[in-house]
Amino acid sequence: MPKVIILTGDAAESLEVMYPYQRLQEEGYQVDIAAPAVKKLQFVVHDFVDGFDTYTEKPGYTWPANVAFADVNPADYVAMVIPGGRAPEYIRNDPDFQRIVRHFFEADLPVAHLCHAAQGLAAAGVLEGRRTAAYPALEPDVRAAGAEYVDAAAVVDGQMVSARAWPDHPSWFGEFMTILRAKAPAST
Repeated sequence: MPKVIILTGDAAESLEVMYPYQRLQEEGYQVDIAAPAVKKLQFVVHDFVDGFDTYTEKPGYTWPANVAFADVNPADYVAMVIPGGRAPEYIRNDPDFQRIVRHFFEADLPVAHLCHAAQGLAAAGVLEGRRTAAYPALEPDVRAAGAEYVDAAAVVDGQMVSARAWPDHPSWFGEFMTILRAKAPAST
Protein backbone atom coordinates (compact mmCIF):
# COMPACT_ATOMS: atom_id res chain seq x y z
CA MET A 1 0.00 0.00 0.00
CA PRO A 2 1.59 3.33 -1.04
CA LYS A 3 2.24 5.74 1.80
CA VAL A 4 1.56 9.49 1.91
CA ILE A 5 2.91 11.78 4.61
CA ILE A 6 1.18 14.83 6.07
CA LEU A 7 3.57 17.34 7.67
CA THR A 8 1.91 19.41 10.37
CA GLY A 9 1.89 20.42 14.03
CA ASP A 10 -0.13 22.11 16.74
CA ALA A 11 -2.47 24.87 15.52
CA ALA A 12 -2.87 23.38 12.05
CA GLU A 13 -6.30 24.07 10.58
CA SER A 14 -8.54 21.08 11.45
CA LEU A 15 -10.22 20.76 8.06
CA GLU A 16 -6.94 21.12 6.23
CA VAL A 17 -5.50 18.11 8.07
CA MET A 18 -8.53 15.86 8.41
CA TYR A 19 -9.92 16.23 4.87
CA PRO A 20 -6.75 15.00 3.10
CA TYR A 21 -6.09 12.41 5.83
CA GLN A 22 -9.49 10.78 5.41
CA ARG A 23 -9.69 11.26 1.63
CA LEU A 24 -6.34 9.57 1.07
CA GLN A 25 -7.31 6.61 3.27
CA GLU A 26 -10.60 6.33 1.40
CA GLU A 27 -8.60 6.12 -1.83
CA GLY A 28 -6.47 3.27 -0.43
CA TYR A 29 -3.29 5.04 0.73
CA GLN A 30 -1.61 4.57 4.10
CA VAL A 31 -1.27 8.01 5.70
CA ASP A 32 1.22 9.06 8.36
CA ILE A 33 0.94 12.34 10.22
CA ALA A 34 4.38 13.73 11.02
CA ALA A 35 5.10 16.56 13.44
CA PRO A 36 8.07 17.82 15.44
CA ALA A 37 7.34 15.07 18.01
CA VAL A 38 5.07 12.04 18.38
CA LYS A 39 2.19 13.38 20.46
CA LYS A 40 -1.46 14.35 20.36
CA LEU A 41 -1.72 17.51 18.29
CA GLN A 42 -4.21 20.32 18.96
CA PHE A 43 -5.71 21.62 15.74
CA VAL A 44 -7.69 24.85 15.31
CA VAL A 45 -10.71 26.03 13.33
CA HIS A 46 -10.30 29.12 11.20
CA ASP A 47 -13.53 30.77 10.19
CA PHE A 48 -14.59 33.95 8.49
CA VAL A 49 -16.85 36.28 10.48
CA ASP A 50 -18.64 39.32 9.08
CA GLY A 51 -16.95 42.50 10.23
CA PHE A 52 -13.50 40.91 10.82
CA ASP A 53 -10.62 41.89 8.56
CA THR A 54 -9.10 38.40 8.86
CA TYR A 55 -10.11 34.94 9.99
CA THR A 56 -10.92 33.99 13.57
CA GLU A 57 -9.43 31.02 15.41
CA LYS A 58 -11.11 28.55 17.77
CA PRO A 59 -9.92 25.23 19.25
CA GLY A 60 -10.47 22.32 16.87
CA TYR A 61 -9.90 18.58 16.87
CA THR A 62 -7.04 16.77 18.53
CA TRP A 63 -5.29 14.00 16.64
CA PRO A 64 -2.09 12.01 17.14
CA ALA A 65 1.06 12.52 15.14
CA ASN A 66 2.44 9.02 14.65
CA VAL A 67 5.95 9.94 13.49
CA ALA A 68 8.44 12.68 14.40
CA PHE A 69 10.10 14.68 11.63
CA ALA A 70 13.53 13.42 12.74
CA ASP A 71 12.44 9.81 12.20
CA VAL A 72 10.95 10.27 8.72
CA ASN A 73 12.63 8.57 5.80
CA PRO A 74 10.98 10.50 2.96
CA ALA A 75 11.91 7.74 0.48
CA ASP A 76 9.21 5.61 2.16
CA TYR A 77 6.47 7.91 0.81
CA VAL A 78 4.98 8.51 -2.64
CA ALA A 79 3.55 11.96 -1.86
CA MET A 80 3.44 14.76 0.71
CA VAL A 81 0.65 17.03 1.97
CA ILE A 82 1.23 20.18 4.02
CA PRO A 83 -1.89 21.75 5.58
CA GLY A 84 -2.11 25.35 6.67
CA GLY A 85 -3.15 27.03 9.87
CA ARG A 86 -0.48 28.39 12.16
CA ALA A 87 1.59 25.18 12.23
CA PRO A 88 3.70 26.09 9.16
CA GLU A 89 4.84 29.25 10.93
CA TYR A 90 6.91 27.24 13.41
CA ILE A 91 7.49 23.82 11.77
CA ARG A 92 9.26 25.59 8.89
CA ASN A 93 12.20 26.19 11.23
CA ASP A 94 12.71 22.47 11.91
CA PRO A 95 15.72 21.23 9.89
CA ASP A 96 14.09 17.81 9.46
CA PHE A 97 10.91 19.40 8.12
CA GLN A 98 13.06 21.21 5.56
CA ARG A 99 14.95 17.99 4.73
CA ILE A 100 11.70 16.13 4.07
CA VAL A 101 10.25 18.92 1.93
CA ARG A 102 13.39 19.22 -0.19
CA HIS A 103 13.36 15.45 -0.83
CA PHE A 104 9.89 15.57 -2.40
CA PHE A 105 10.79 18.48 -4.67
CA GLU A 106 14.16 17.03 -5.68
CA ALA A 107 12.51 13.66 -6.46
CA ASP A 108 9.66 15.38 -8.37
CA LEU A 109 7.00 13.61 -6.29
CA PRO A 110 3.40 14.79 -5.79
CA VAL A 111 3.04 17.60 -3.26
CA ALA A 112 -0.20 19.20 -2.07
CA HIS A 113 -0.11 22.35 0.06
CA LEU A 114 -2.53 25.09 0.92
CA CYS A 115 -3.07 28.20 2.97
CA HIS A 116 -0.05 29.04 5.16
CA ALA A 117 1.93 25.95 4.05
CA ALA A 118 3.73 28.19 1.56
CA GLN A 119 5.67 29.56 4.55
CA GLY A 120 7.21 26.11 5.05
CA LEU A 121 8.04 25.70 1.38
CA ALA A 122 9.66 29.14 1.29
CA ALA A 123 11.82 28.29 4.32
CA ALA A 124 12.91 25.05 2.62
CA GLY A 125 13.91 27.05 -0.46
CA VAL A 126 11.71 25.17 -2.96
CA LEU A 127 9.37 27.88 -4.25
CA GLU A 128 11.73 29.86 -6.46
CA GLY A 129 10.55 29.91 -10.07
CA ARG A 130 7.25 28.19 -9.30
CA ARG A 131 3.58 29.22 -9.55
CA THR A 132 1.61 28.75 -6.33
CA ALA A 133 -1.52 29.69 -4.48
CA ALA A 134 -1.51 30.45 -0.76
CA TYR A 135 -3.63 32.30 1.75
CA PRO A 136 -4.01 35.74 0.09
CA ALA A 137 -2.21 37.58 2.90
CA LEU A 138 0.91 35.56 2.02
CA GLU A 139 1.23 36.99 -1.49
CA PRO A 140 4.25 39.15 -0.45
CA ASP A 141 5.92 36.12 1.17
CA VAL A 142 5.40 33.99 -1.94
CA ARG A 143 6.87 36.72 -4.14
CA ALA A 144 9.81 37.19 -1.74
CA ALA A 145 10.52 33.45 -2.09
CA GLY A 146 10.84 33.95 -5.85
CA ALA A 147 7.51 32.42 -6.85
CA GLU A 148 4.52 33.72 -8.78
CA TYR A 149 1.46 34.10 -6.55
CA VAL A 150 -1.78 32.87 -8.17
CA ASP A 151 -5.14 33.63 -6.56
CA ALA A 152 -6.98 30.42 -7.49
CA ALA A 153 -8.68 27.37 -5.97
CA ALA A 154 -6.21 24.91 -7.49
CA VAL A 155 -2.86 25.80 -9.01
CA VAL A 156 -0.96 22.96 -10.65
CA ASP A 157 2.78 23.44 -11.19
CA GLY A 158 4.29 20.13 -12.28
CA GLN A 159 3.72 17.67 -9.43
CA MET A 160 2.75 20.44 -6.95
CA VAL A 161 -0.87 21.43 -6.34
CA SER A 162 -1.66 24.44 -4.14
CA ALA A 163 -4.72 26.32 -2.94
CA ARG A 164 -5.70 29.29 -0.79
CA ALA A 165 -7.53 27.65 2.14
CA TRP A 166 -10.07 24.98 3.10
CA PRO A 167 -12.93 26.41 1.00
CA ASP A 168 -10.84 25.30 -2.01
CA HIS A 169 -10.72 21.61 -0.97
CA PRO A 170 -12.82 20.17 -3.84
CA SER A 171 -10.74 21.80 -6.60
CA TRP A 172 -7.38 21.49 -4.79
CA PHE A 173 -7.62 17.87 -3.76
CA GLY A 174 -9.31 16.79 -6.98
CA GLU A 175 -6.29 18.02 -8.93
CA PHE A 176 -3.90 16.42 -6.44
CA MET A 177 -5.66 13.05 -6.63
CA THR A 178 -5.40 13.11 -10.45
CA ILE A 179 -1.62 13.56 -10.18
CA LEU A 180 -1.24 11.05 -7.33
CA ARG A 181 -3.27 8.33 -9.08
CA ALA A 182 -1.11 8.73 -12.21
CA LYS A 183 2.21 8.75 -10.33
CA ALA A 184 1.51 6.18 -7.58
CA PRO A 185 -1.90 4.48 -7.82
CA ALA A 186 -3.28 2.80 -4.71
CA SER A 187 -4.68 -0.69 -4.85
CA THR A 188 -8.06 -0.62 -3.14
